[in-house]
Formats: sequence, structure tokens, C-alpha cells
Amino acid sequence: MKRRNFLSMTAAVGTSLWLPGAFAAQQAAHAGGGATAQGYGNLLILVELKGGNDGLNTVVPYADPTYYALRKNIGIKREQLIQLDERTALHPSLKSLMPLWQSRQLAIVQGVSYAQPNLSHFRSIEIWDTASRSDQYLREGWLTRAFAERTVPTGFVGDGVVIGSAEMGPLANGARAIALVNPAQFARASRLVTPVSLHERNPELAHILDVENDIVKAADRLRPRAGQYALKTTFPAGAFGTSVKTAMQVLAASGTPQGMPLAGQGVAVIRLTLNGFDTHQNQPGQQAALLKQLADGLASMRDALIELGRWNSTLVMTYAEFGRRPRENQSNGTDHGTVAPHFVTGGRVRGGLYGVAPMLAQLDGNGNLPVGVDFRQLYATVLGPWWGLDAPSILQQRFEPLPLLRA
Repeated sequence: MKRRNFLSMTAAVGTSLWLPGAFAAQQAAHAGGGATAQGYGNLLILVELKGGNDGLNTVVPYADPTYYALRKNIGIKREQLIQLDERTALHPSLKSLMPLWQSRQLAIVQGVSYAQPNLSHFRSIEIWDTASRSDQYLREGWLTRAFAERTVPTGFVGDGVVIGSAEMGPLANGARAIALVNPAQFARASRLVTPVSLHERNPELAHILDVENDIVKAADRLRPRAGQYALKTTFPAGAFGTSVKTAMQVLAASGTPQGMPLAGQGVAVIRLTLNGFDTHQNQPGQQAALLKQLADGLASMRDALIELGRWNSTLVMTYAEFGRRPRENQSNGTDHGTVAPHFVTGGRVRGGLYGVAPMLAQLDGNGNLPVGVDFRQLYATVLGPWWGLDAPSILQQRFEPLPLLRA
């Protein structure tokens, strides 16, 4: 599954862009404020921080003087930080997340990576997408393998929706997923179609246009449903805010005829992508803007999920190919590193700090932080406690789930 191999990627897209014709409600209970959904009635929303977010300026170990020694120019001043406890603080741009933190519905997992981390964008995100070891090459995405073990109910619109990217990522090579490359188009026209045709992307692949035509026909069947439930939630401006709005429209559009989703209706997974985290130069301004988009988008997502009755049946999780080096570079940026913190939120999340805080006095020979939590522990938490699947079988190894969820 080489991301630079377009033929392979587009073939995966071709088999993944799929919509079943059945929209009948098959569940009997709402996944709303107090309900507890089961199996794929529990929605997963993945947020990819593409490029590798700098963790040390996101979740800041402000009490450690080594942080400021390593980051004389880009370190965030203590008086600007949002303090979480006596050692840890958030970047000031993440203030929209504080209501989630204060309500104990935001978990921050620190020190996430994997053994022998690869610092290539292409290879490392492939490892995350397939849940492989660093020396192992797997073809299917980890979610594709999950859906192969247990298929989603026939009443679902599909296995998943990928918003803002043509790359299937964890849904590659077999999952029935819809790619919305241009979420703004969906927001304007409420159409579940891929805006750029496969033929336009690569004329050599014109022979699979029939697949795309089938997708468009299926999307046309869904289009009238997209406007049935007018969301009252206000979404932030910008690309990520539009992606969040699109995700919420997808949930509303794939619900019952009245526009309100039932437990299990819609899709099992939605993946959003926020681009721009490869901050080798002039990081402070770039990252501040990106983190504000992230925080404001997640806050509006929570409001919309509550409005749709899905907050308690949704788990939102960030991920990225890697973090950044602890020491700033000479361009007021940071280079590819190893570990990073990740956010997990939802109505049934047990909020707090998890994992291993940055140990800046124990950097390895390349100046990187040691691994504290294997990223597949996050996946094991989704597969096991959240969905009730056989996580060791899907991940091909046993990983201990993290205690992030309330019963």
C-alpha cells in the first residue's frame, strides 16, 4: 500500500467508494444524550493532523526548565499557557477545548508513537494506517480489517466517509467508504460525490469510470435526505470547520426519514484531515492557527453531535504520522520527531491525562523522545471496548486498551 503508487491508491478508492441502496432504520433506540449504543452503533471520528503535529507546543511541560532551554525562540511563554495541572498546560489556541476538559470529556494521551519509529511522512503514516510494525508491510488499513471481521449492518450508508482527502488511509483496500475530496461542495450542494472524477485524475484509469457512475447514482438517492435536518450548530470558518460541518451533514443525511439518526444509522467511521502540520519553518504562527482550527472545530462537533443525539455514542480521536523533535531548528521550526500527544473526546470518555509525559532529560541519540504509548493501544481501545471486536486478531498482536472510556 504505497501512498505514492497512484494506481494502487486509486484502485482502493474505486473499490471503496460505495453506497448501499437500503436506508431503512434497523435499530430501535436513539443514540442520544443518555443512551448507550453498542457495536457499530458507536461512531468513530478520526482527525488526522497531517504532517506531524509538534506535541511539545501543544501539550506543554511548562514546569520543566529543559523545555525552555530546548526552545529559546519558539517556546510558549508560561503566562500565555492554559494550565491543566502543576506540570502540564495547553497551547493558548486550544482554549475552545477547555469546556471539554473541565467536564472530564477530554482525554490527552501523551508519548504516543511505536517502536523503531520511521520519520518518513509516507512510510510512517502507512504504519499508522495499517497498524503494522515498523518492519512490516500490510496491504489493508486497520479499519478495513475490522470491517472484514464484522461487517456493518445493511442499513448503514457505508462503512465510512473520508472527508477532505482522496487517500483512504485506514479504510484502504477493501472498506466500503465514500471519499468527499471537496467538503465545501457537499456543504453547498449536499451531494455525496467525489468532485474530481477518476478520469480527470488519471486518464489511464478511465476503464473504472463505470464504478464512479454507480457512486454518483447512489449519491443521487441520498441527496434529498441531506437537507431534511437543518443543523442549528454554528461551525467555524475555514477548511476544517467546513469539514466538520460536512461530517455532521453526513450523519444527518444518513438518518431516519425525519432526519434524526437512530443508534447504528449512518456510518461506522468518519475521517477528517487537517493539513499543514509539517512546520519546519516559522512554526509559532502556523501551528497557532492550525490548533485554533482544531479546537474550534472539535467544539462545534460536540455541539452538533449533541444536537443529533450522537454525543454519547461517538468517540473522536486525533492521530498523525509522528511528532516533532524537542529542540527547535534554526528556522524557528521543528523537524520530524517521534512521539506526540493525541486527543480523545466524546460523551463517554473518561477525561484526564494518560500515557507518559515528555521526559526531556532522556532524549535518545537523535535528540528524540522515547516512546511511552504504542499507538495501537488507541486502536485496541476502539476495537475492543468501543466496538466489541477481537482486537488482537485485527491488530495481529495483543495491545492493552487504554482506560479512556466510561461504562
